[in-house]
Amino acid sequence: MKASFKLLPLIAALAAVSAFAQTPAEITPPAGNKAAMTLMGVGMLAYECKAVADKPGTFAWTFAGPDAKLLDADKKEVGKYYAGPTWESTDGSKVTGKQLAVSPGAAGAIPLQLVQAAPATGKGAMTDVTYIQRLKTVGGVAPATPACAAANVGAKTTVAYSADYVFFKKG
Repeated sequence: MKASFKLLPLIAALAAVSAFAQTPAEITPPAGNKAAMTLMGVGMLAYECKAVADKPGTFAWTFAGPDAKLLDADKKEVGKYYAGPTWESTDGSKVTGKQLAVSPGAAGAIPLQLVQAAPATGKGAMTDVTYIQRLKTVGGVAPATPACAAANVGAKTTVAYSADYVFFKKG
């Protein structure tokens, strides 16, 4: 019986490694960065109906920005995610970033993503974040209806989504 309890930490470690091994290479941060925190984003993604540049008579729902709560593993709200993109902790620290890569998400879900973080402002959870990964996306894709057309250019809509955000730091 004692031997089986000694195997539990090993099994848990292997499961964690397996989960990271399944992350597509194109959204994996460079070596030397270590996952420091994982938060779940739950909220809405905003879209606006716009004319497509260089395609006269063509219109599409265009991403306008997120509005989401950031929750910890206990589902406690610990921050927010909004346009910028900006991830802000309730401790006042926040980080913005630039998208580096995407990889397809599940059917009907926004893509997985890798963002390179800019230096954080404030001191706290977001201090020293180097990269942010978006994983386990659910929903959030631009709506199929109503159709985006000349008659409703400028119309705005929101779509519910959720995703895990993994925050990396040097280490």
